[in-house]
Amino acid sequence: MNDLVKLTRDSDIGVITINNPPVNALSPGVPEGIEAAIQTCCEDLSVKAMILIGAGNTFIAGADIKELEKITSGEKPFDGAMFRLFPAIENCSKPIIAAIHGTALGGGLETALSCHYRVAVASAQVGQPEVKLGLIPGAGGTQRLPRLTGLAKAAEMCAGGELVSAAEAARIGILDQLVDGDLLQGAIAFARQVIAKGSLPCKTCDREIPPCDPQAMSAIKHAFAKRARGLVAPQKAIEAVEAASLPFEEGIQREAELFSECLFSEQSKALIHVFFGEREVSKIPGIGKEGSKLPIRHAAVVGAGTMGSGIAINYANAGIPVLLKETSQEALDRGLAIIRKIYTAMVQRGRITQAEMDQRWRLIQPTLNYDRFIEADIVVEAVFEGMELKKQVFAELDKVTRPDAILASNTSTLDIDAIATATSRPQQVIGHHFFSPANIMRLLEIVRGKETSPQVIATSMALAKTLKKVGVLVGNCNGFVGNRMFGPYQREAQFLVEEGARVEEVDAVLVDFGMALGPFAVADLAGLDVAWRIRHESQHLVAQGTRQPLVLDTLYEQDRYGQKTGAGWYRYPEGTRRAIPDPDVQQLIEDKAQQAGLVRRDISKVEIVERILYALINEGAKVLSEGIAIRAVDIDIIYLYGYGFPAHRGGPMWYADTVGLNRIYERICQFEQQHGVEWAPAPLLKKLAESGKKFSDLDRDRSLKRGLITEVE
Repeated sequence: MNDLVKLTRDSDIGVITINNPPVNALSPGVPEGIEAAIQTCCEDLSVKAMILIGAGNTFIAGADIKELEKITSGEKPFDGAMFRLFPAIENCSKPIIAAIHGTALGGGLETALSCHYRVAVASAQVGQPEVKLGLIPGAGGTQRLPRLTGLAKAAEMCAGGELVSAAEAARIGILDQLVDGDLLQGAIAFARQVIAKGSLPCKTCDREIPPCDPQAMSAIKHAFAKRARGLVAPQKAIEAVEAASLPFEEGIQREAELFSECLFSEQSKALIHVFFGEREVSKIPGIGKEGSKLPIRHAAVVGAGTMGSGIAINYANAGIPVLLKETSQEALDRGLAIIRKIYTAMVQRGRITQAEMDQRWRLIQPTLNYDRFIEADIVVEAVFEGMELKKQVFAELDKVTRPDAILASNTSTLDIDAIATATSRPQQVIGHHFFSPANIMRLLEIVRGKETSPQVIATSMALAKTLKKVGVLVGNCNGFVGNRMFGPYQREAQFLVEEGARVEEVDAVLVDFGMALGPFAVADLAGLDVAWRIRHESQHLVAQGTRQPLVLDTLYEQDRYGQKTGAGWYRYPEGTRRAIPDPDVQQLIEDKAQQAGLVRRDISKVEIVERILYALINEGAKVLSEGIAIRAVDIDIIYLYGYGFPAHRGGPMWYADTVGLNRIYERICQFEQQHGVEWAPAPLLKKLAESGKKFSDLDRDRSLKRGLITEVE
């Protein structure tokens, strides 16, 4: 035993308590401590049974991910402590009961499965979420779980990684009993019942697998082949679960082989990078912790359009009262109708109850004036994307809000410093760029102006967590990080179709790469009118003579705004969002190319990927060198959560590292020769490529130079 695991007694019952805060992960020392405690109890003849329980708020939330990262990087060997622990639990001659509260996830559930019995409080959750890290359960989870739930349910849990409530876990056979009241006392009472029966411990590995409907397994395979497009781990998880039909030791061996394949895969490394990256982006140099934030008790949103309505929903969902202002009753009614439709759909899908909808609805308070804005701790402006209008709104807000209120703009591209000049308090002005649909998308791009105070930044980062968003702090420039990089991405997509590719072909190649949508489908979803507006708002920043896309302006002039008008780059049959290639658009592209003197040619899938993604990466390197993004991983998280970049590729900068910066740099130099100055390689990319370094090396070096970086809680 050690400080991580404590052994106490309740008469003839040994209580083994894991105390490894904050989540009782199976870090080095924990498996060894549990095994030592079991050994002590086995040697003590007065101990008749044992209870395994977690201290604090949870049972065991899983393995220590940092240890897995060390193994895959070669920093340390795999010692297999968990693999020794679970047979030690299962083969113990005295009953061991897992007492679960909080969560039992991954290795935590595998620990519980190796116990002879499992009890839990009603609020507990269990699951095997390893697939979210590109892994499968690797310590017997795919072999023991089917012996309790059956093959189909185990395959669904291991391939999907979703959590299961205690009530559901009891229904499907994972739990033996739900405990009312105090968990430990309930577990002790259960243990005494087991002792009284005098039966031998019930080993999970000895159980017969319940009969399985072959059609159910076939349906699960088909569903995950479609749902987990491009992902390896879900299919490996199903394969491992099917191996449970073998004798137990053979199944364990097969699971170990499949686990090893996943652990050392590029997909797992990328997903682990994402796991840590989501936590890393909350660490802001020079920003303090507790005590530095302003309280956000009341909010206000100016503009009840699609974005403003979605932003208001975020605040209401977090329990924060929010004023929603519009300039006319008609516009306000439209916004409220959007909100009601979203909440009604959530109730119909069972995501919230009618009572929860009613409660949230009451928190959204419509208004046509600024009378109550003095109550707001933060105001989010979500009006039309035009500088003059935004300045007008901020000038008004400066007069009607408290001096300490935060004034945030939802602008997606415009200069935060310019907006701040309309106020007498630029230190209170910041960008809160929500992504559409704002009530669903997890990313919040937080844009600091040159005078934005550390307190406002710290408050914004903490508020993102309250709103269940991933907040990423960025600097102020045209488009910030996300949309600035998206410009070259969209630019190359349009140039490719002018040069010979087809719209649907470019989109298909990017979807095959793993993007949620291709660039043209994304443009139609966002609205070509929005793209046109953004382009013309920033036209003064484009150098004279720079090649410009030929088709977008014409589509805008034809009122082809995308899905909202039923036609954009694609056609959309009335009442659907199904994109259909449009021969009229294809003809327009060919006509414009001919007028511009372009000779159309066949373009390979490889060139499509390289032109579009390398343009994205090159701009990302510029963003990094200018300090607009703090770290490369910040860019990755922005693109994963805001732009549908495939998580199993780790984000654009991580993907660049896996391809090799030298290779990308050489290809960009070739594109510069072929297509001109727009392809000039970023100096940072050139420097890293020539020195044999990666963007991840840059992140590490910068972190070491900064020293200790605090995280905004």
